[in-house]
Amino acid sequence: MSRINFGLEELQAFVAVADRSSFRMAAEHLYISQPALSRRIDKLEAALGLRLLERTTRQVDLTAAGRQFLERARQALEDLEDAVTRLSDDAQARRGQVTVACVPSVAQHVLPGIAKAFAQKQPHVRLRVIDDSAHRVLASVVSGEADFGLNFTGAQEPDVEFEVLGRDDYALVLPHDHPLATRAGVAWADLADQKMVAVSRQSANRLLVDHALAALPRRPVWFYETEHVAGALGLVSAGLGLAALPRLSVPPDHPSLRCVPLVEPVVSRVVGLVTRRGRTLSPTACQLCELVRRDFGAEAGGCSSRAGG
Repeated sequence: MSRINFGLEELQAFVAVADRSSFRMAAEHLYISQPALSRRIDKLEAALGLRLLERTTRQVDLTAAGRQFLERARQALEDLEDAVTRLSDDAQARRGQVTVACVPSVAQHVLPGIAKAFAQKQPHVRLRVIDDSAHRVLASVVSGEADFGLNFTGAQEPDVEFEVLGRDDYALVLPHDHPLATRAGVAWADLADQKMVAVSRQSANRLLVDHALAALPRRPVWFYETEHVAGALGLVSAGLGLAALPRLSVPPDHPSLRCVPLVEPVVSRVVGLVTRRGRTLSPTACQLCELVRRDFGAEAGGCSSRAGG
């Protein structure tokens, strides 16, 4: 690359002269003066160390080197034009698309209502949802793959802005006919004798709960363990145990499960809007952000907390 010491203008000038066999016509095509055109050709030939054009009083002809170089120069210009066109098309398509990264619980139980309101306002804008782990959500925002994210981690990251939307309290998830379902609240210590269902130790949810309860003299013992929240809900629905989960992770109005607030202590995770620091969002992405801010609390109700029904 160090040998290429000419630019796009010189290539365009050479191809224009070669195609028209005339400096005058090439200069008119490029909207420059003939002296300026000659300087561009001279610069190109000096950079290559080759004579590309034979000039006579009547016409301009290509040298052997010029004929060989013309094919490459024309292809280079065509490739560059194609690349610019593709980028322009991609940018145009991206302006008609918003990409949101969010943890699965938000994607399943919060985002659909917000997305529906957005579709009514912007029916022609496509929405892409990256529903994945908290780590992937953060990475998608930092890399620019997602316009913004909905996550419960990121407040300490230097590359992102973390705007708090609300808190997602942990609740006891249990069958609707379980004796504890009639309570207004359940202390964590009261679960010490229950068979508990937990998500994997690698889960951010599990780490948060274990850390919050580390000082309790009596605390839950995890009898069953699943990799994902869906698996935990399945075991609870089957009557095998109880689970302590964020409210957002439980489907609203589940037909067979109830959520009872967990207290002493109240454990919660902060849910926030994550954007890359210094990035300007498109108008459509900003519009979706505003809907998220407006509707997040209403959509984040979690499963029914009514005792027994």
